[in-house]
Amino acid sequence: MLKHSPTGTWMPAWVPESTAILSVLLTVCSMVQSATGGYDGSMLNGLNILPSYTDYFNLNAATTGLNTASVFIGSFFGTLSSGITSDKLGRRPAILWGSVITLIGIILQTAAQDIAMFVVARIVLGFGTAISGTAGAVYLAETFPSRWRAWGVGLLNDFYYVGALIAAGVTLGTGKWNSTWAWRVPSLLQGIFSFACIIILPFIPESPRWLVHQGYHEEARIVVAQTNTNGNQADPVALAVYKEILDTLTWEKNQGRTMSPRELIKTPGARKRMLIGISPGPFSCVAGNVIASYYLGSELDTAGITNKVSQLKANVVLNAWCLVCALVGTHLAARWGRFLLHGLDTFVVPIPPGGDELLNPGKRLSLVRVFADCVCNIGWKMYMVNGSWDIVIFLLIAVYWVETKGKTLEEIDAIFEGEKHSSVPDVELVRQGKETIDIGEVEQQIVAEVLATTTDKGNAQISYS
Repeated sequence: MLKHSPTGTWMPAWVPESTAILSVLLTVCSMVQSATGGYDGSMLNGLNILPSYTDYFNLNAATTGLNTASVFIGSFFGTLSSGITSDKLGRRPAILWGSVITLIGIILQTAAQDIAMFVVARIVLGFGTAISGTAGAVYLAETFPSRWRAWGVGLLNDFYYVGALIAAGVTLGTGKWNSTWAWRVPSLLQGIFSFACIIILPFIPESPRWLVHQGYHEEARIVVAQTNTNGNQADPVALAVYKEILDTLTWEKNQGRTMSPRELIKTPGARKRMLIGISPGPFSCVAGNVIASYYLGSELDTAGITNKVSQLKANVVLNAWCLVCALVGTHLAARWGRFLLHGLDTFVVPIPPGGDELLNPGKRLSLVRVFADCVCNIGWKMYMVNGSWDIVIFLLIAVYWVETKGKTLEEIDAIFEGEKHSSVPDVELVRQGKETIDIGEVEQQIVAEVLATTTDKGNAQISYS
């Protein structure tokens, strides 16, 4: 059964009553954004091996690098606007428009007649994937139940290799064709992920944290219940989640936090949060994945494997192995602690006050992607440092990163600032029955807090008028 879910935007939503089914849809919608990136890397790997592609564009080392790097150019500029887009329009509309722009780029890429058209198309594609990818990651972290978030956010990254594996298989098959369709078909099929995302969007709700920020309090309560307790708003878990969001928002407002760029480095806790948050981007790139994602053919040439079919098969095997390792890593992260995932979690909280200021999640995750794109554009040169850099990464994670397992986004505040900004117990303790809450008392607190927030907003509007 589908039930209407208020979104606070022009995009309606009818979501499943089951939280488990809804969580699957939330995960898939966000995962396809990652799959698009993985598909792109593996596809370019395959295309750079195909004579039908390299001969058609008459590629040399410089133009091969340009064709590859152009998507990161678009992604770099997309990240600069992604935070504004997702915070102003809402998470779901941002994902939609990002997916649409991605599809436009894919169509232009497929129809490319020369290098200039191909490069422009990939810049458009990169711009769109940056917007939808950033909004999708933030949306999943904000909306997914905390008890499953390790798997949800983990699969978001794992699906990079699902897309990569599909692309590797497609290019292996089309590589035998003696026409430009050998590279145009893989390019066109890259759009299946964005298309799938657009289909799923009407069946998932808006982020409850974004709704609270916009003043849609009752709407946010409905969504919290839908994403945590099968729609039961009176469930203690739903009340605890909603109260944490509301309390954190109120605290941020009372503290006068505006989340201007200065706020990101204003306090020691903010600086540590920022540094941890931006570190996964360059960590993942300098570890060598850019080399294997875009220059595998060149690597294999230097290793003496020059047969094109063998290289395409190696691309398939590599991505299948990476997918297995990623899934194992997600399992271990969920079981032992999210040392592989919490860079995102620490960077999407807390929630700032209302007004015209930007939300933390969009702005912070934008910085993650900006740093990743900067490092990715270094390209094959990272091959010289990636091996030794792994040691540095290991030490930095072991010493500097913090653990966020089992905590909601709001509860992570205590790690950086020494206190939790909500009066309710931690959500997972309530869920496990280790802590209880007085439902009647919490309901009264919520009503009073919402009323105060609404009154303050009304007074501000009257004063402004």
